[in-house]
Amino acid sequence: MAIQIRPQFHPITPFIGAEVDGIDLREPLAPEQIAAIDDAMDRYAVLVFHDQPLTNDQHLAFTRSLGPIETSTGNKLRKPEDIRLPTTFADVSNLDGNNKPYARNDRKRLFAIGNRLWHSDSSFKAIPAKYSLLRALSVPSKGGNTEFAHMGAAYEALDDATKALIEPLICEHSQMFSRDLIGFREFSPEERERFKPVRQRLVRTLPRTGRKSIYLSSHAGTIVGWEMPEARLLLRDLSEHATQREFVYSHKWRVDDLVMWDNRQTMHRGRPFPVEEARDVRRTTISGDAPTAAQVDDARTQAVAA
Repeated sequence: MAIQIRPQFHPITPFIGAEVDGIDLREPLAPEQIAAIDDAMDRYAVLVFHDQPLTNDQHLAFTRSLGPIETSTGNKLRKPEDIRLPTTFADVSNLDGNNKPYARNDRKRLFAIGNRLWHSDSSFKAIPAKYSLLRALSVPSKGGNTEFAHMGAAYEALDDATKALIEPLICEHSQMFSRDLIGFREFSPEERERFKPVRQRLVRTLPRTGRKSIYLSSHAGTIVGWEMPEARLLLRDLSEHATQREFVYSHKWRVDDLVMWDNRQTMHRGRPFPVEEARDVRRTTISGDAPTAAQVDDARTQAVAA
């Protein structure tokens, strides 16, 4: 019987991130190893696994060992001939169906560079994502880092008055809000329907630890019950606070890196890189357990029933 080695976690910064040794993600993991990874995610929020030359199937198997996989909707923005991966993956590369970089003015590329804004994956879905697992197959010669901000540490650094102010607040999230920030405003009627805003709590609590975090994203466009200018100013202030360098880890990618993060307690963003160079990274995402807030349709249903 093979001896299962417990992974070792080495903190990267005082607030966020750890590098992981002593584990081969190509092999099935024992329950004790999965438990150690979950514990480390609660503690560090971002885990970095170097030198993991996984196949797509191995990437999926590791993801499924941690929870159910969320179906990606990103393929709907690609032309049929440009779809490279099944919907179990989010293809966040800059490559078309021929594995060539998209042209600078390609619509898919212009939509995708919205990911250079701070965000949390799938906060625009009624049930937002839990973990994301991103793997690098090719990296550009410069740039292309991914930065992560620890929203739990940022929450804990707020003064008591601000904590009390934001505790009950509900935000509306949509990809149309984030893309509007970069001037991408042309959506088809089908896309506008698909990107209808959803509601999310501004303060989330990790279920296993009870630690609170600011649940924020560039997808957050307003606060329910607030006037738009005041709402956006508060959200901007919180984002500027949360992305101070002390709360941020910047990951410089190497081929065969796999980085996973907890969307419930982080924001992240990609950084620019040469448009003509390939950056082949692909992500699996673990579904969240439940909505953070009642949606508009839910509230209407309850009102009718009452």
